[in-house]
Amino acid sequence: MKAVMLSADNFEDMELFVPYYRLKEEGLAVDIASIKKGTIKGKHGYEAAVDKTLAEVDPDAYDILILPGGKAPAELRKEKKALEIAAAFFKKNKPVSAVCHGPQILISAGLTKGRRATCYKSVAPELKESGAIYEDSEVVVDGNLVTSRQPSDLPAFLRETMKLLRRK
Repeated sequence: MKAVMLSADNFEDMELFVPYYRLKEEGLAVDIASIKKGTIKGKHGYEAAVDKTLAEVDPDAYDILILPGGKAPAELRKEKKALEIAAAFFKKNKPVSAVCHGPQILISAGLTKGRRATCYKSVAPELKESGAIYEDSEVVVDGNLVTSRQPSDLPAFLRETMKLLRRK
């Protein structure tokens, strides 16, 4: 199985690295995709190597999409290819896990209407405006979608993400 994580500079370090290593621990190959090749730098100074540009990502080659938070989603949501990748996962009902500001990508892609979801508190008004059914919970699962609010929710976020993957 293969996972792809979409991120960019100013990602929330824990929200990228904790899922990255948890997925690897489960035996998944994990690619980090971003706007350009090289490295991306987290809010707390950690760097991650970029495996692919957004343009190089073929959603059909992956089993799950992970959208870490921080300030990266605000940049990624401006990229048409990032929105297309998210839409492709939804179209095929593949697992999508978004934490913190990660749901901003889903909002911009028009994928949240009628979906139960959560996010970081400052994103909640926008999530509600997009037509999502907002829940202030550590994790919300709605079909193929797993969402969480913040780094402290990562244990619940990954527990539910792993459950979705095991159903595949």
